[in-house]
Amino acid sequence: MYRTRIYRPTDKMSDLICENYALLQVLSRFGISLGFGDRNVREVCEINNVDCNTFLAVVNFLIEDSFRMQDHLEGISIQSLMSYLREAHSYFLDFQLPSIRKKLIEAIGDSKEKEVTFLILRFFDAYVDEVKKHMEHENKNVFTYVERLLGGEHPEEYNISVFASHHEHIDTKLTELKNIIIKYFPSGGNNRLLNATLFDIFSCEEDLASHNRVEDFLFVPAIKKLEKEAK
Repeated sequence: MYRTRIYRPTDKMSDLICENYALLQVLSRFGISLGFGDRNVREVCEINNVDCNTFLAVVNFLIEDSFRMQDHLEGISIQSLMSYLREAHSYFLDFQLPSIRKKLIEAIGDSKEKEVTFLILRFFDAYVDEVKKHMEHENKNVFTYVERLLGGEHPEEYNISVFASHHEHIDTKLTELKNIIIKYFPSGGNNRLLNATLFDIFSCEEDLASHNRVEDFLFVPAIKKLEKEAK
């Protein structure tokens, strides 16, 4: 992130992106395309059928880099926030992680240290399996529970505190992977490609950490509030 300030509906969307390029991921996950000219945030959200309050809640929460969820919960659309989280899951599982694996194979595939190469790929694949199970559980169980709440049901067999108490931060194993590559992978390979792959791993680690923060400090409190209102 480059610049930290609170963004409002009247700010130009182009300023938001130019000042904080990492927010391109937020745009994508809300289904907002580029090419919005000089339109402000509210106008762009309206054109793309995106809830403006929820979009700005996520944006300002992420750039603030804190855990003060109470500043961002007012007026949030749970349905819109769930759509954002689902798109984030799809991005990690269907695009970012497969892309990193492909680059990783290209970068280390020609190494003479076949055993190290095999261990790195096995570690990465095991990690991806863990991420997939984690996110599929959220898609199938947590979001289904919330959909039932929004539909007027009151499921007694589950509540969001169960999810929160078992919500593991899946970005930590990427830290182990990058440390293995940095410390133990032998020199002599395609250093440019390996460094580019490491850059992607660092970026993915940060992205997953931000995703976890949104779930822990925006999504979970919003559902707790919904549960209280449903009683």
